[in-house]
Amino acid sequence: MAPPERPAARTVKAVLWDVGGVLLQWDPRFLYRKLFKDDVAGMEEFLANICTPSWHAQQDLGRPIAEACAELSAEYPGHAALIRAWAERNEEMVNGHVEGSVELLEEVVAAGVPCYALTNMERESFERRAQRYEFFNLFDGHFVSSFEGVMKPDPRFFKLALERFSLVPEETLFTDDKPDNVSAAAGLGMAATVFRGAGALRRELVAKGVLPPS
Repeated sequence: MAPPERPAARTVKAVLWDVGGVLLQWDPRFLYRKLFKDDVAGMEEFLANICTPSWHAQQDLGRPIAEACAELSAEYPGHAALIRAWAERNEEMVNGHVEGSVELLEEVVAAGVPCYALTNMERESFERRAQRYEFFNLFDGHFVSSFEGVMKPDPRFFKLALERFSLVPEETLFTDDKPDNVSAAAGLGMAATVFRGAGALRRELVAKGVLPPS
């Protein structure tokens, strides 16, 4: 008879979680599909050329959403109603939890492993979501770009977070759905993994000794 499988030695002593794309389904298209309806090309053009990723990044760095939308509406008055929707209907960009992720977070917390949220997010959105979604209460701390003035994948974001929470990079696992963010964390010595679903992440956590084999 084969001996029972031994749990892996725990090499990870803290887990850092991205929020959008890992714990919450976030995409501005969840909102703008409602507004553009069948005009998919028009929606994509709007998101590529008006409410652009670089424009949104300024909000993730702390610029108020309403201020950013007012300025952009003045620049593109013909799209003002669509631009204002970014501020007024912001929570419609979230389509609930990512399947299995919150349950996995609960499992890691129950195992006694500290967990921290590391997210690029607007101040207003974080404040709303921290109240709306109970899983935020599971974290030992939050590190949010708009409050810090620096965002992923800038290595400074990760360095500051590690310092804030007194974490050792080699003993810390970070997961994010964006490869650039994962690469930046890995460059600082963290065990970093691209999020490809709760099942794959759980296997990674088992391999690192964070969770027991199922």
